Amino acid sequence: MSTLLLTFLRPGGRSAVNAFSLSRLSSSSACRVYTRQSSVAVVSSMSATAYHVHHRHGSITTRLHSTTESTSDEITTIEAQITAKGNEIRTLKDDGISKEDLAPHVEELLALKAKLAEHTGGGATKEDKPNKKAETTPPKTKTPTKKDESEMSINELRESRLSKAASMRESGVEPYAYVYKPNRTASQLMKEYEGKLEPGEEDECDNAEIAVAGRIMARRVFGKLAFYTLQDETGVIQLQFDKKRLGERDADSFKNLKAWTDSGDIIGAKGTIRRTDKGELTLYATEWTMLTKSALPLPDKYHGLTDISKRYRNRHLDLIVNPSVRDTFYKRAKITSSLRRQLDAKGFLEIETPVLHTQPGGAEAKPFETYHNTMDMDLTLRIATELHLKRLIIGGFPRVYELGRIFRNEGISTRHNPEFTSVELYQAYADYHDMMDLTEELVCGMANEVSDSLIMPYGEYTISLERPWRRVTMHDIVKEEIPDFDFDLSDPSTLDAAKAAATAAGVPDVGKCSTVGYVLNACFEELCEPKLIQPTFVIDYPVEVSPLSKPHRNKPGMVERFELFATGREMANSFSELTDPVDQRERFEAQAAKKAAGDEEACDVDEEFLSALEQGMPPTGGLGIGIDRLVMLLTDSPSIRDVIAFPLLKPDA
Repeated sequence: MSTLLLTFLRPGGRSAVNAFSLSRLSSSSACRVYTRQSSVAVVSSMSATAYHVHHRHGSITTRLHSTTESTSDEITTIEAQITAKGNEIRTLKDDGISKEDLAPHVEELLALKAKLAEHTGGGATKEDKPNKKAETTPPKTKTPTKKDESEMSINELRESRLSKAASMRESGVEPYAYVYKPNRTASQLMKEYEGKLEPGEEDECDNAEIAVAGRIMARRVFGKLAFYTLQDETGVIQLQFDKKRLGERDADSFKNLKAWTDSGDIIGAKGTIRRTDKGELTLYATEWTMLTKSALPLPDKYHGLTDISKRYRNRHLDLIVNPSVRDTFYKRAKITSSLRRQLDAKGFLEIETPVLHTQPGGAEAKPFETYHNTMDMDLTLRIATELHLKRLIIGGFPRVYELGRIFRNEGISTRHNPEFTSVELYQAYADYHDMMDLTEELVCGMANEVSDSLIMPYGEYTISLERPWRRVTMHDIVKEEIPDFDFDLSDPSTLDAAKAAATAAGVPDVGKCSTVGYVLNACFEELCEPKLIQPTFVIDYPVEVSPLSKPHRNKPGMVERFELFATGREMANSFSELTDPVDQRERFEAQAAKKAAGDEEACDVDEEFLSALEQGMPPTGGLGIGIDRLVMLLTDSPSIRDVIAFPLLKPDA
């Protein structure tokens, strides 16, 4: 005798028996009816044949199956297994399991569902299945699919985000907060929990809630669970949001989190610390607060902000998405702070000097010109702080310095910017030898502030700042490139021979040089300077290119001056300062003659400074260090624009 199972389903899961559905059974057959949940089983002596009868108008579906393949007990067992596996998968998702690790569990669940379908006749064709939506509700107008952010224009994204801010205000929530009090940073949490908490473990011992604040860099939402990557000024920390946990304080908190937040928003979050099953340190949030709703998205996470010009023009975005850029400016701040501390500790006073000058001086450079309306005066922006600082030495301050901006109307390159930062310092009763020692000490001190070693990479090179640094005269280093360049700088008769030697070595434009000193300097800049990779003091310069330096005590035609070079570029400049007012006037007049002849970088005679110098200035050593180029070296930055927060750029076309 065969047993048949007849099932009647009504929409909504209610069981029903319809007379027409039983008409296929023999009237003489002995029938028993079993009722279980939403099904009715009819047992008959008919053959083991499966019937499918559909009464669409009555919203009744009838399925007839052979129970030789399944029984109610087997179905119950499989359904229990499906329920258990579903609960297990939800728990794994809550714990943050990866898609790869979750896949085997999902496959097992699908296999159980397929097995259940075999036992209950779930293999019906699409035409056999009732269209419940059509039976219960009238057809609706199809709503347009919500656009993905990647498909939206900037204006659409901005409009979408501002509408979320408006929605928050309508709900009584301010999208631009006034204050928030975080009590931990990302780096503090990393240090605090280093080596603590096993994967899956939560720190519930600390009664005080941990509060963090920062910018959302990434969002991952999985139903009732969400993971956010939060970035503050020290690094990143993961946030975990659970609907049930947030709902303990605010029933709508999780819903609002999903509806109102976007990457780029600044939020605060409070909670406890746990490690995910993968071991990632995570703040398990109990509440969150919108601090600033971002109206614009962050750069694409895959392509980022890589265009150099866009990075410089949008430095705020550059800082947000490129941690290495933030690190460069952190180091720059530490470098300048270290410099000030070292100088202050040595008894130097920092005194500000004017930015607006009645005439440029202190260097050979073309100035920026401006005009003061009220005073009816033509003015220039300073090209150096030298002359005013020397007047302070004359006035009785034995050690002075200024760290500030300098402005020179010159070309732009990877090592030149029209406005840059330098420190100039002057020390009474010292000379350029003392300044060399001081330079080594200051630079090594700044390097130690941002690096664990005085040996550091720069591009393709390895630079050693370990003392002492090489010291070589300009004359000797030029002779390394031109062995027969051995001319007396004070003898004009050697000029032609010097030019010929320089031309033979490939030095351009030496025909314009009017003295042997100028030829020597041209040879150095062309042949030697680019090769000075390791820190090197080049000392004893021609008097023609050093109008403010004291004459060398032993070498006619030379002055006591050095420049520090590293990575093929100048880093610092120093003199034994000229204190003879008569000699200084003569050099100023020579510079003024050059300017009258069309040299835009030459300076005029500065009568105010000469008057001060005639009061008497003690023997003085002076030093200037280019901060931007030094920061480039200490942060391995290839361009000066990489270390200036907002470099001057042409308007974007």
